[in-house]
Amino acid sequence: MAKKNKKKKLKLPLAYKPLGFVLGWSSGALAGIAFRKTWKVIRHEDDAPDALDRDRTWGEILLAAAVQGAIFAVVRSAVDRTGAKAIERSTGVWPTADEGGRD
Repeated sequence: MAKKNKKKKLKLPLAYKPLGFVLGWSSGALAGIAFRKTWKVIRHEDDAPDALDRDRTWGEILLAAAVQGAIFAVVRSAVDRTGAKAIERSTGVWPTADEGGRD
């Protein structure tokens, strides 16, 4: 019985890759929407500053980058964790090969 479970653990990370790709893409899209809405609330502007926008200050650019990075990290982690828990519930196996996770 232990061998069967070990084989399942070796095969699942490869099977999880396509789902992980879809989850990553969708989390990026969701984070982009969340960032645009958050920026509109923070600065009452439709567009966040770009690093190469000559008319923006360092403070504006760095604030936008920090907010965007935080939102992307939180959304990605929430989506990844939800997907992993769903895989574990349906298969009984955590979707990564080792305890360290993705990185």
